[in-house]
Amino acid sequence: MIRRTQRNFQPRPGTRRPLERKPKQLTVEPTLFQLARGPGGAVLTGRGQNATGHKAGGTAAPGTTGDKAEQLIRLPEGSPAPRDQQAYEIARQIARRLSIRRPRQRPDSRRRGTGTLASMPYRGGSDDVDLDQTIEILAERPVPEDEDIIVRERIRTRRWVVLAVDVSGSMRGARVRNAAATVGALAGHLHEDMLAVTAFWSDAVVVLPFGSPIRPLTLLDDLLQLPARGLTNIAFPLELAQRQLAAAPRRGRRVILLTDAVHNAGPDPRQAASGLHRVDVLLDTTGEHDLPLAREIATAGHGTLTAIRHHRDIAPALDRAFST
Repeated sequence: MIRRTQRNFQPRPGTRRPLERKPKQLTVEPTLFQLARGPGGAVLTGRGQNATGHKAGGTAAPGTTGDKAEQLIRLPEGSPAPRDQQAYEIARQIARRLSIRRPRQRPDSRRRGTGTLASMPYRGGSDDVDLDQTIEILAERPVPEDEDIIVRERIRTRRWVVLAVDVSGSMRGARVRNAAATVGALAGHLHEDMLAVTAFWSDAVVVLPFGSPIRPLTLLDDLLQLPARGLTNIAFPLELAQRQLAAAPRRGRRVILLTDAVHNAGPDPRQAASGLHRVDVLLDTTGEHDLPLAREIATAGHGTLTAIRHHRDIAPALDRAFST
């Protein structure tokens, strides 16, 4: 069952409940990687303070300096697959099935949506007549046509959505299926909108920038190819999303956060969420998770919280989030 986050968490201005887990304080800025492909395969490249370079194959430990440096992580060649190949194939089936494009809204359903109310010629949809403009037109046309009737319809604002996927730890089993369902369902929802995808651990990588084609199976493969990392910094992808969405219309901005909310590195993510227009949290409860923090992130981000126990919970959760 999907429900709105509780609104009873109302800290006094400037105060918040201390985090139950004391996150590790980062001594260097997190790195934002970019996913690049070339003749030698896919690599993650990024720049950050005290960056540690990763040599292909991990045959030697690189040195660390106090200067800004480039990080290079070479991803495995070939099909990205977790240890359980069967789980990987099931995940691809889930993403493929859920990525089927959703049908357009019926003309008579447009008034129920959100968006800017605009006056336009009647085309068989809205019955909300703009009397002032219609009377002006009819005064000049004694034999009116249907399009001389002016009606008010809501023009849906194009949505700009950032999906932030927690890939810290191991991406196997239920976590793989949940990621597949999220990618597939969003591809089906947003084929006429804008989608960016970020994966995060203590650092983050832009897997899909705004404006790129949405190919759900490629997205899933890229996510599963990322090397596992132990620490989780939820604040960083939320801060990144604020920059990614800066040029988007305010009404259309939204972040979908898929995470277990076990925040153990970096600053308080509730502060980062409060700077965003909307943050909907999909809380992965298949393993260790932090329900109180997930609820507070969603509350600070004016969004919904849904506990995800099975990949079948994803599509209904997104339906509800996009309808509010």
